[in-house]
Amino acid sequence: MQHILDAIQSGTANSQDFASLELPESYRAAFVKKDEVDMFEGLTTKEKDPRKSLHVDEVPLPELGPGEAFVAVMASAINYNTVWTSIFEPVSTFGFLERYGRGSELTKRHDLPYHVVGSDLSGVVLKVGAGVTRWKPGDRVVAHCLSVELEGPDGHNDTMLDTEQRIWGFETNFGGLADVAMVKANQLMPKPEHLTWEEAASPGLVNCTAYRQLVSTNGGNMKQGDNVLVWGASGGLGGFATQYALNGGATPVCVVSNEEKAKIARSMGAELIINRSEEGYKFWNDEGTEQDPREWKRFGARIRELTGGEDIDIVFEHPGRETFGASVFVTRKGGTITTCASTTGYMHEYDNRYLWMNLKRIISSHFANYRESWEANRLIAKGRIHPTLSRTYTLDEVGQASLDVHHNTHQGKVGVLCLAPEEGLGVLDHEMRAQHESAINRFRGV
Repeated sequence: MQHILDAIQSGTANSQDFASLELPESYRAAFVKKDEVDMFEGLTTKEKDPRKSLHVDEVPLPELGPGEAFVAVMASAINYNTVWTSIFEPVSTFGFLERYGRGSELTKRHDLPYHVVGSDLSGVVLKVGAGVTRWKPGDRVVAHCLSVELEGPDGHNDTMLDTEQRIWGFETNFGGLADVAMVKANQLMPKPEHLTWEEAASPGLVNCTAYRQLVSTNGGNMKQGDNVLVWGASGGLGGFATQYALNGGATPVCVVSNEEKAKIARSMGAELIINRSEEGYKFWNDEGTEQDPREWKRFGARIRELTGGEDIDIVFEHPGRETFGASVFVTRKGGTITTCASTTGYMHEYDNRYLWMNLKRIISSHFANYRESWEANRLIAKGRIHPTLSRTYTLDEVGQASLDVHHNTHQGKVGVLCLAPEEGLGVLDHEMRAQHESAINRFRGV
């Protein structure tokens, strides 16, 4: 891989130079093993340790198919789906790979006894398959994680509805936490050139998810003046939702868990902050079996106090079980709760009277289609939205990076260097970077 890294760092190699590079027979990657899916049996979720299940070693380079591309991965990032894969919850991802592998000879490549993980990347195109015309070797790119086949009619209005829609690196193999990744060419987007490799890799999944969930007509369809309740407003998803609300003329009401996170939200320009730890909201009893509507009302009263008597137009929901009852309650009549992820539990409970009798809507949102991803990346490239990268690990430390996210000891996004030998590389537009330096580094050192 050194000759590939040398070409990337030379600054002079052209497309033909990259096209003529010899590709390795194997490459370094982070993966879980099929024969270890029961290794955490009997342990609680928090006791399951990604450092034990995530391996970093050489794996064979797969065959490149039509419409696909090999990318030399300079950097990647950790998402909750990598944590879920590493602890084999809520199910083992090998079931996804087995089902995908039954589709064709090409999809069979994904059904392996190991699963290369990761749903973000920044890097350089090394080779493209038959039929790819937009991208060429040497292109500096980032990738979104939507993998679709589009052979049926369902996905041609919104590709997220394709019957063969999957999340790359989670429901497919050959993900981004590696020195080389294999993606479909329609996952590629231009790298924002005022960012380093690790900064450019970090927005991907969460930025695109936040865009669809809050801004897109497929999600919250946010407009100027909306009051937007953002749970976890300084986290990976919430940090982007807060930025989109501010950038789009809405008013975010930011829920955070401590003063340190409140400072981050204020630094983004948010003014209405609820520190749930200080204010002591307890939506469930100690046994986690029953919710307390009085706490919903106390929470709603606090929101009205901050907004001057107004209720929430859109709730940006992703914690799930812990917060969903409160989210439904505090939304205004005719308002919208957009939901994804459910990091505190998938079994949501709420009082349907507050939904049905007040004509509120729950909209499900899952990642983003190519158009939405392109728009989200475009806003990053234009300096309107900024990365939320807080810390970067090496690929060999991917287990520890995943543990940080698993135990929520991180802020924003956690990056991972793959081929990049150190942080701070990859910037071409230094003038633009200088304009946004403080915003780019907002989550660093916290």
